[in-house]
Amino acid sequence: MKDSQFIPTHQEARTELRKQIRNQRQALTALEQTLACEDALFNIQQLPAVHSAHNIALYLSADGELDTHPIIEYFWQQGKHVYLPVIHPFSKGHLLFIRYTPETAMTENRFNIQEPKLDVTNVIPVSELDMVFTPLVAFDSEGHRLGMGGGYYDRTLENWFQTGTGPLPVGLAHDCQFVQHLPVEHWDVPLPMVVTPGKIWHWT
Repeated sequence: MKDSQFIPTHQEARTELRKQIRNQRQALTALEQTLACEDALFNIQQLPAVHSAHNIALYLSADGELDTHPIIEYFWQQGKHVYLPVIHPFSKGHLLFIRYTPETAMTENRFNIQEPKLDVTNVIPVSELDMVFTPLVAFDSEGHRLGMGGGYYDRTLENWFQTGTGPLPVGLAHDCQFVQHLPVEHWDVPLPMVVTPGKIWHWT
């Protein structure tokens, strides 16, 4: 008698998928990364929401993520105010967003990612952001987003997910981060938009 086939739980499937997709994007060459960023930036420039936005949250790319530095430079050139996430020092699992300029003093957080030094005078309430570009590990055909599992952006975008108010969330990813169907948990809420080098994905 054959052993019954092992069926992974959603959590196990999500963990394995994170590993696979992170390996794929880390394997991209420097040239592939450069071309991907150029194409993604072109798509971002086509978004009407970008043209009307004043306060835009982004993040500094790491771990093979789509390079956000040229996107940030473009926003600065357009006179946009750019904000980066900072891990909240007192509210576990939450983010603060701090104004980012070429002169901003930086520090390294517990995940070895550069973030602005905490300065309350440069913090913006999430409700005053116009757009939040979110990192992700994978996304699917319905706009579901798989992050690193910390839930930081789920909490940040809670009002949008519940009421449709607040900053517009836009995922950023390489094309290789698309999967047809993600193993979804009950708390997962789809993004309304994801930008990749090859396409602008929209969901209503």
